Amino acid sequence: MPIVSDYFGCLAFDDSVMRARLPRDTYRSLKKTIDEGRELDPAIADVVANAMKDWAIERGCTHFTHWFQPLSGVTAEKHDSFISPAGDGKVIMEFSGKELVRGEPDASSFPSGGLRATFEARGYTAWDPTSYAFIKDRTLCIPTAFCSYGGHTLDKKTPLLRSMEAVSEQAMRILRLFDPRTTVACVRTFVGPEQEYFLVPKELYNQRRDLIFTGRTLFGANPPKGQELDDHYFGTLKPQVDAFMKELDEELWKLGVLAKTEHNEAAPAQHELAPVYTRANIATDHNQLTMEMMQKIAKRHDLVCLLHEKPFEGVNGSGKHNNWSIGTSDGVNLLTPGDTPAENAQFLLFLCAVIKAVDEYQDLLRISAASAGNDHRLGAAEAPPAVISIFLGDELTAILDALEAHKTYDPKEKATLRLGVDVLPSFPADNTDRNRTSPFAFTGNKFEFRMVGSSQSIADCNVALNTAVAESLRIFADRLEAAEDFTYMLNHLIRKTVRENRRIIFNGNGYEESWIREATEVRGLSNLVSTPDALPHFLDEKNIRLFTSHGVYTEVEMRSRYEIALENYAKTVRIEARTMVDMARKEILPAVAACEKETAECAASLKALGIEAAAEQEHAGTLSGLYGQIAEKTKKLGDCLAAMESVTDAKKLADAARDTLLPAMEDLRKSCDEAESVTAEKYWPYPTYAALLFGVE
Repeated sequence: MPIVSDYFGCLAFDDSVMRARLPRDTYRSLKKTIDEGRELDPAIADVVANAMKDWAIERGCTHFTHWFQPLSGVTAEKHDSFISPAGDGKVIMEFSGKELVRGEPDASSFPSGGLRATFEARGYTAWDPTSYAFIKDRTLCIPTAFCSYGGHTLDKKTPLLRSMEAVSEQAMRILRLFDPRTTVACVRTFVGPEQEYFLVPKELYNQRRDLIFTGRTLFGANPPKGQELDDHYFGTLKPQVDAFMKELDEELWKLGVLAKTEHNEAAPAQHELAPVYTRANIATDHNQLTMEMMQKIAKRHDLVCLLHEKPFEGVNGSGKHNNWSIGTSDGVNLLTPGDTPAENAQFLLFLCAVIKAVDEYQDLLRISAASAGNDHRLGAAEAPPAVISIFLGDELTAILDALEAHKTYDPKEKATLRLGVDVLPSFPADNTDRNRTSPFAFTGNKFEFRMVGSSQSIADCNVALNTAVAESLRIFADRLEAAEDFTYMLNHLIRKTVRENRRIIFNGNGYEESWIREATEVRGLSNLVSTPDALPHFLDEKNIRLFTSHGVYTEVEMRSRYEIALENYAKTVRIEARTMVDMARKEILPAVAACEKETAECAASLKALGIEAAAEQEHAGTLSGLYGQIAEKTKKLGDCLAAMESVTDAKKLADAARDTLLPAMEDLRKSCDEAESVTAEKYWPYPTYAALLFGVE
């Protein structure tokens, strides 16, 4: 059996490959670009391109592609072969520096939010040298940014890279104030996204139009058993799942993706994969690759991977916990409290920068996780509410309380956990618990943003978080640089931040209704329940000022993203509504009618024989009543869809989808799910929840 360390990263043009294949000066120049964020030297492009080409061809590649992340939320690629005419009907394999650095895909059919007209087709991709090229399906994939002919960003990577530079610039100002002789070259944000997903039998998936068209079940009565017994969480892997996970690990490791932890999640058929932390842009690339590989590999095992946030009603949905930290180029995590966090002023200042950022830009974090799918998940028992708050734990909260009150923090002796059995080890307790109800929790040396949906790109939330933290650091740096007494101003800023942004800190149960009331009515926190509620705040003056001042977005780019998000929401809900109408008319109504007919005929036959048939008659009457309800509600939903055809304004469409379509869909589902529970299984037209959730072997 091959050893993982022998093949890890074998499909990635990573540092070890570059060091071995590039001339020393070329390698050093590229390394400075990657490690220190320096501008790429155009003179080295041809050398790097040739080395990449030779390496890829040796591994069976015939094509290359600029792999990018358009605003559709998935990845895109256009393949070009390495061949060039050599005369006499022969070809040679070539790849130039120009082809490496820049590509030109058609930009007219990608979402642009009005930035591009359909006839304005030209777009550009630009190589991101900080994210390693890799091989997928015998194609050399080059991670790139994507922009329009006019220079507007049309992707998720470019704003992320800009936000990372913004954090670095402002954090370096802070570090130089603490140590003017610092050797730190730059500051980076690091991310480790935990990916939740469902696995269902492929044969059953193919029998459900709702899963095929929308990624979630639009109908489905609860099975006799769900997740009530908590027996699936961390349970023994089923052989089919275990085989899938093993192959997934192997394929991700070959690509250099640091897949680390895998287990069964809380809901039946639900699972999770978590990687080791890496730089935010690489983590984003790797997470997109992970989702793609999950779906591809699942099919090889006669499974389908569902990444929708709420594929099944009544059981946990799937999120993507975005674990975020900030660290220096020489490996120091700036969010590590140390043994005495009360005396670690640099840590406390960076902690306060995050607290201030999350409080003042809580709406942007909510918007970054807003989607039609995630709206079904947020606020349910398995996900944080739409209200943003920060969990710090008792010790850090007590330290901040003492600082605000100008008191000396009196640390308690660290508790030792003893398990009461001599052979079991004792160990020191952590200074924070894990609060699973908190949207934004400090977990020792990082923050875990738990609101992101399973199918979403993590780029959006990290753009918002990076930029908001950069703004807090900018304000702190401005004040500290102008201060006559650095220590006095440092203490003043920490106390001021705790006092002014205390409302965002909450260490309790985020699921309780009393917290939602306190958060909104007493603390003044926002509660943006739905995507159409949240999205307009993206264009609030303070948010436009934030992104434009740090060069992350232009105002035009922000308005385009707002339009795209509204359109995506309305389109998603309309597709779901049309699918419901289609399934109800073509599958559910005929099934209920057939069962009703058989039941009525059975009742008539029994009655003719002089046998009491009250139960059969009642059952037939129930089915008849449900048939009428379903027919009426299907027509109502169809009428709601028709009424939206004349609406062209994106915000009005999104509001109508939320206020008109969703209630009608829920009403139709209620009757259909009731019908499923009283219709003979042989008539029901598609696999049930019981089959889908417990059908994997």
